[in-house]
Order: sequence, then C-alpha cells, then structure tokens
Amino acid sequence: MEIITVLNRCHHFRGFVYQSARFSPDNSSVEISVRPRKGSTAICSRCHHAAPGYDQLAERRFEFIPLWGFFVFLLYAMRRVDCRRCGAVVVEEVPWGDGKRTLTKAYMLFLARWARRLSWKETAECFRTSWDKVFDGRACRHLGAGAPHARSDRRHWRR
Repeated sequence: MEIITVLNRCHHFRGFVYQSARFSPDNSSVEISVRPRKGSTAICSRCHHAAPGYDQLAERRFEFIPLWGFFVFLLYAMRRVDCRRCGAVVVEEVPWGDGKRTLTKAYMLFLARWARRLSWKETAECFRTSWDKVFDGRACRHLGAGAPHARSDRRHWRR
C-alpha cells in the first residue's frame, strides 16, 4: 500500500489531488505534492465563494503529521483568485491550511491533543518541533474540542 492511498482514505480534500510522494534530498522528510483537481475552482479566502483563477504563486511547504519518525510536508503552489464579489485579487483558501500558517490544521489538532496529555515542552520534544508550534495548535479555537484556548490554562492556574 502506498502513502498516497493511505492519505486518500483518511485525509482526502475535495478539489485537490495528492500527486506524488518522495523523500527530500537529505532523506529527513517525506514531501507530498498536491495539485488542484482538473476543473475545480479556487475558493476566495475573504468571502469563501468560488472565484476564477488569476495566477499561481511559488510552491509552499505545509507541515503535516509526522509518519514513522519522518517529517511530512505537503507541497502546493497556491493560486491567486480574481474575486468579483470582493473586488480584489487574493490567495485561495485551502482546506488543510489556516491563513499564513505553515502547519496544517490536522497537525495543529494532532499537537493539541498530545498537549492535553503531556506538557507543551514534552510534546514539542517528542515530535521534534518547537514549543511555539504546540502553542499554535492549542490556541486555535476553530479546530474543535481537542484544542481549547490557551487562556483556559491561565484561569485554572489562578484558582
């Protein structure tokens, strides 16, 4: 079974296709290329409606959940859209990303859930990441019940 098959079964994104998976040149990480599905329209990041394409930006790396001790990155060249509704040219919204963050939503939720069991420092050390990334995962309110806001820890500390 290939890694792309596993990703398609457990982490599928509508309108996007996992194109290829390869090791990085230094063999320390797995890089997975993602491309838009043919015929799919980009979504405006401001109004969240479909908009025609304008151009394509340079390829970005989004940090995904580590696999078997390897870092995993999604590689994707973001499209810019010419949104008639907003009247602006903006970068598209992607389902795995959140604004300008380099972590995927899945990885933020993964770190947030581990940070509930371990300290933030231990979580960062276990997954060879930074304390800031664990904090970002915990501070994202929109990810669901697994990621309470960081201030909740401070409220309990005062009692």
